[in-house]
Amino acid sequence: MATYKVGYGKPPKHTQFKKGVSGNPSGRPKGSLSMATVLQRCLGEKTVIVEDGKQKTVSKMEAAVKQLVDKAIVGDMHAFRVLSVLTQVLDDPTTRATTSDLEESDRKILQSLVQRVARGAVTAV
Repeated sequence: MATYKVGYGKPPKHTQFKKGVSGNPSGRPKGSLSMATVLQRCLGEKTVIVEDGKQKTVSKMEAAVKQLVDKAIVGDMHAFRVLSVLTQVLDDPTTRATTSDLEESDRKILQSLVQRVARGAVTAV
């Protein structure tokens, strides 16, 4: 009988995944919300901001975009990069802006913003 050699990249047979058995048999419970759904709901909620001394009710998405613009104006270079990529994509959606200097999470946020703006979910700032 041949012996199975245990070593790097060759774990013992009894600890290996079994064929035909799912690693997540229960899966995601029905009715639980995905991260994208929760994010969309949160960004669509209304919030009160003060602009020029007056209270104004806007979506959290609009408040976030206003804050991004304000930070870029005062010299926050990270906010400026995110805003410049976002405006490039919105100006010409067929041209993919280079986002190599952005983090993966920033790219996902930008994609979500672009999709929402394209659907008309966000008003112009």
